[in-house]
Amino acid sequence: MPMFCLDSPRIDRNARRAIAGLGLILLLAACSGTSEPPYVERPVEDLYNNAMDAVAAGEWEAAAYGFDEVERQHPYSVWATKAQLMAAYAYYQNNKYVEAISACERFLQLHPGNKDAAYAYYLIAVSYYEQITDVGRDQKITQQALNALEEVVRRYPTSEYARDARLKIDLTRNHLAGKEMTIGRYYLRQGQYIAAINRFKTVIEKFQTTMHVPEALHRLAEAYMSLGVIDEAQNVAAVLGYNYPGSEWYVDTYTLVTGQEVPTASKPAEKKSWLGRAWNSIF
Repeated sequence: MPMFCLDSPRIDRNARRAIAGLGLILLLAACSGTSEPPYVERPVEDLYNNAMDAVAAGEWEAAAYGFDEVERQHPYSVWATKAQLMAAYAYYQNNKYVEAISACERFLQLHPGNKDAAYAYYLIAVSYYEQITDVGRDQKITQQALNALEEVVRRYPTSEYARDARLKIDLTRNHLAGKEMTIGRYYLRQGQYIAAINRFKTVIEKFQTTMHVPEALHRLAEAYMSLGVIDEAQNVAAVLGYNYPGSEWYVDTYTLVTGQEVPTASKPAEKKSWLGRAWNSIF
């Protein structure tokens, strides 16, 4: 059916006035004659069970609303405590991470000694963790995820949540190191060697267990060579060779610093090569 509006050319001026006047009368009548519906309290068991049914059906928005309603209507019941954490879980499942974190923090403020506190801390951590974006973006969320994951391990080191948190900590630290490397490479390409050195040192000093360390050492040696600080470049190359002797980054670094290929049993290093002597003394 075609829809009409007051601006339609099929309705003349008098008709427009009549419709507008009728609308105003109906609006005034509605404002003066209606009121909010009375509050109706429902049994706590019904509210909670209905919310759990929504969870089973994967209806996360309805579940979160239902659990919140349990707390609103029965704030002092034992079900309210359970509902607070279940609401946080429903928000998390619905990818509403801000609401999930807020609900967990409120739960912990009200019930710091609750037996489910470990799960609340863990849910906060994974809510941050699942918001981590690529290394080209701001890493505030990544740092918040790392802090929250470390809090889980610190508070509950033997829990099942701590085991998973430790795995996520490694991935999160690797992500933060990757961000530092991205910035360091940019500075290196721009010829801003001091700024690049600072970034690569951060990776080496703060993220020693990540996959980015061998490259960070190579880039650090590259920056020192560009500045003409040969001794520092040699020291970095020696550290790289000692810790990552089979790494392709060491092969590139050795060639960069010495102008030679990495020595092998069939092709020993020249005696005049400082780095070659360091290699032989280590291996």
